[in-house]
Amino acid sequence: MTQVTARPYPYELDPGHTALVVIDMQRDFIEPGGFGDSLGNDVARLAAIIPATAGLIGLFRRHGWPVIHTREAHKPDLSDCPPSKIRRGNPSLHIGESGAMGRLLVAGEPGNQIVEALAPIEGEIVVDKPGKGMFWATGLHERLQAMGITHLVFAGVTTEVCVQTSMREANDRGYECLLVEDATESYFPQFKASAIEMIVAQGGIVGWVTPLRELEASFG
Repeated sequence: MTQVTARPYPYELDPGHTALVVIDMQRDFIEPGGFGDSLGNDVARLAAIIPATAGLIGLFRRHGWPVIHTREAHKPDLSDCPPSKIRRGNPSLHIGESGAMGRLLVAGEPGNQIVEALAPIEGEIVVDKPGKGMFWATGLHERLQAMGITHLVFAGVTTEVCVQTSMREANDRGYECLLVEDATESYFPQFKASAIEMIVAQGGIVGWVTPLRELEASFG
């Protein structure tokens, strides 16, 4: 076990049983012309965390620790996407409609791919998830159990939606969760700040939070 400086108190990381989960760093959320852009968001806020996220991925790769990438992705026939999800909000384009990078949030489309700077390499797990959380209808929990994973380090977007949902799901399944705060972002800065406070509240009710430099100081 290695102690990492974190909030609300030091995080005990078990190097032999830890995986990194990079949530939804896909073109549909990060680049102009994708789903995030269709909702009227400033995607540049999310793109700004690419360097820190790349540094975090690089740290795990150097140590040979598992890296898992998720994508919010639906089947081409949208059979795994509830109609209420398609209708929700007031986007200029809905899930499944054609945008600048193909059909929005549909598996296999150009916009559904991880951004080039963070692209998975051979041997890394890529999970297509139909929901906000990374466990529902993915079989990921069983894969992590088979790998002996007990600790999860999180990065990705957006902090208050898919990242926090996945952390809460992981917490309920017994994983010790750490969020790297400069490798996660929201379209709304106040939402990121609030989500982080929710995670560390009450003695780390969901998990721990730390900047990348603290992980690098312990393992760089």
